[in-house]
Formats: sequence, C-alpha cells, structure tokens
Amino acid sequence: MTTSKFDIADYLDDNKMIAEYLNAVLEDGDSRELVAAIGHIAKAIGMTKIAEQTGLSRPSLYKALNQDSKPQFDTIYKVLKAVGGQLKIDSNTA
Repeated sequence: MTTSKFDIADYLDDNKMIAEYLNAVLEDGDSRELVAAIGHIAKAIGMTKIAEQTGLSRPSLYKALNQDSKPQFDTIYKVLKAVGGQLKIDSNTA
C-alpha cells in the first residue's frame, strides 16, 4: 500500500473553507504560518491566476510564499486581495 503526501491545498476548494483556514491561522499562528497558509491558498486557487491578478511572476510567488521566506508586506497584501482576503480591524478588541 502506498500513501500520498498530505497537501492542505487539495482541501481548500471553496471560499468558506479558505476563509475558515485563513482565520484559524490568523488566530493561532505566527507570521511564518500565515505566509505558508497564504501560499497554500494561492496554490489551491492556481498560481498562474494569482500571478496574473497580482502582476507577480509564478516563480516569485512560489519563492515569496515559502514558509521560510520573509516577503514584503506589499506582496502579501496583493496575494491576499487576489485570493479574496482583506485586512480588517475590529474596534471592539483594540
């Protein structure tokens, strides 16, 4: 019997699942986990599509969204917008 490597991107197949995953990482994770999660989401949606929407090249996206990278905020913001995410501050918790 052979097993395949688990890839979370295979399970991020709708907007609700993507939002739940990203919110869980934002709540519990650190910046490295957030970068990796955004990379998983971009992979699930399609790096080519994300590259077109952000104006970044696919190789640049793969490099920037690696868990060990430290991408610029502008890159993360562009990708986050391309995957349907947004940054929002809740005044009740500030």
